[in-house]
Amino acid sequence: MPIFEYRCRECGRQFECLILRSSGPPRCPACDSRDLEKLISLHAVSSEHTRKRARQSARAHASGIRREKQHEDNKQLQAHLADEH
Repeated sequence: MPIFEYRCRECGRQFECLILRSSGPPRCPACDSRDLEKLISLHAVSSEHTRKRARQSARAHASGIRREKQHEDNKQLQAHLADEH
């Protein structure tokens, strides 16, 4: 089932559309126009290396979010303790 990228010539919105054999011609989800330009898109390539890099990137991002949350929680705790005294 191919996914194609389109740009609406009416409103300029760019979107992806899953094309099934049973589906009719695509329409713009924003303005319902059928005046669409099919865009050239790159295909995705997946290998063990790309999956490993994606996992590492996701873990690093999650770790950064955890550190920021811990920092904010610590600041709130310090402010609360300062208010008590």
